[in-house]
Amino acid sequence: MLRLGLIGSVLIAITVVIHAVGTTAWVRRLARRSAEVPISRNRQAIAVLIKTVLIVFVLHAIEIMVWAGAYQVLLPLHELGSFEEAVYFSFVTFTTLGYGDITLSEGWRVLSGIESLNGILLVGWTTALIFSVVQAVGRGLADNNN
Repeated sequence: MLRLGLIGSVLIAITVVIHAVGTTAWVRRLARRSAEVPISRNRQAIAVLIKTVLIVFVLHAIEIMVWAGAYQVLLPLHELGSFEEAVYFSFVTFTTLGYGDITLSEGWRVLSGIESLNGILLVGWTTALIFSVVQAVGRGLADNNN
């Protein structure tokens, strides 16, 4: 159990770094760009929001792939038959959807619970980021209408 906790902690650290680097880079780019060209039209606002959502989706997909790769490396071969199955299991686990059509054996179950907690935290972070971007875009549009 301690071993799985350590493995889970390393995977959480990796995914948090991925999310931190990705979201920080995007926020900095938005800040620089809005200082140069304020958001003054709906088209610009929509583009910023779409790009934000796509960027965080890609970040989550990468994070899920990290977990899937770890499952492929760590688990016995019969646990998850292919990388595709590992990715599917990881998506379902990370998003806490939990269909239950694929489950890990008793010795490895804790790892999927850790991934679920990781997903909840990172999706919450993403929600906060999107909310913040929506507010900033709204302020930019309001400021330019006055």
